[in-house]
Amino acid sequence: MRAIRPFVALACGLLFGLGLIVSGMANPAKVLAFLDLAGRWDPSLAFVMAGAILVAAPAFRFARTRTASLLGAPMQLPTATRIDLRLAIGALLFGAGWGLAGFCPGPALVSAASGQPRAWLFVAAMLAGMALFAVFESRTRRS
Repeated sequence: MRAIRPFVALACGLLFGLGLIVSGMANPAKVLAFLDLAGRWDPSLAFVMAGAILVAAPAFRFARTRTASLLGAPMQLPTATRIDLRLAIGALLFGAGWGLAGFCPGPALVSAASGQPRAWLFVAAMLAGMALFAVFESRTRRS
């Protein structure tokens, strides 16, 4: 089972990327139209998100009953349940980045793989932000 995990992960990633392309989530213009509530709002991505929730909710419920994945890997689900300032600030930064660029991390990687220069710029900024967070976090933990 252990030898098959990378291939299953690749297949899942490709399926996820294909879903992002088909749904329009990898198209920043479509995402920005979804976020433009006061202008030419495109509600179609709300249906994509609702469909994702309908698929994910039972899967997460099933996953919570297990200690290992179907392929034998340890189950690693989030355990935090508290909404704190740190979570709120992170969500605001994520939403601001999404609203300014029209990308969130998954669709940005899909768009970058298809050669979109704006996506490469977003991915570079995202990686820089992740590096800054890692530096900040390590300094915070030390003190």
